[in-house]
Amino acid sequence: MTTTTPMLPFDLRVAKAALAAKDERLARLIEETVEFQIEMESMDSPYEALMESIAYQSISGKAAATIFARIKALGKNGRPPTPQEMLNLRPQKLRKEGLSGAKVRAMKDLAQKTIDGVVPTLEEAQKMSDEELVERLVSVRGIGAWTVEMFLIFRLGRPDVLPIHDLGVKKGWSVTYGKKRMPKPKELLAFGERWRPYRTLASWYMWRAFERAGYKATNKISKAKARRKKAKPKSRPTIKRRKNIRARKSQ
Repeated sequence: MTTTTPMLPFDLRVAKAALAAKDERLARLIEETVEFQIEMESMDSPYEALMESIAYQSISGKAAATIFARIKALGKNGRPPTPQEMLNLRPQKLRKEGLSGAKVRAMKDLAQKTIDGVVPTLEEAQKMSDEELVERLVSVRGIGAWTVEMFLIFRLGRPDVLPIHDLGVKKGWSVTYGKKRMPKPKELLAFGERWRPYRTLASWYMWRAFERAGYKATNKISKAKARRKKAKPKSRPTIKRRKNIRARKSQ
């Protein structure tokens, strides 16, 4: 049985031309690196995709793949456990397969919110805006904005997603624009306005810039410095206060 890769929901040639016309350095990066591509053949449901994301949080990819394979084996027909099956699984069983207590609670919350309709089906998700999906999905325990952004990009192929907290995107920006420091999230968000409505494409090329530069170069890029709050000047005593202070000292 052959699988076909779903078409991108935007015209790649138009997107590349639009970005190149707005940003000379990005145009050069697009020209010099590989062609934009994201694999969308694995069109899992939001429930299954987010379950996998939870399994991969905070551990190496190799360890996560092993653990997720064990969790997946608890389901039927080669699919992960359904939401109801997940709720029926004992936490001790899931812990035995390698999940932390926090991840067990996250997966069970994901299952319950899927049954309740908070987590949409794939068909429903495809009709929802990015903002609606973020609002819905971050309500799930253990799911943050970055995880939802990765879902929007790599599962739905949304064209205008900018992961402002992603390390690879931030360091790729520093490489591309010749900066010795990473941008603050708000700075990257403001800069990325020039990339609308194809910020996904620009982000993808920031990842390529990061990879092309290599860790030896990118490890030298420093974090954005937090602005120090100015200390408030000490207020000088008023004439009345000075008189009161002298009066107390003379007593």
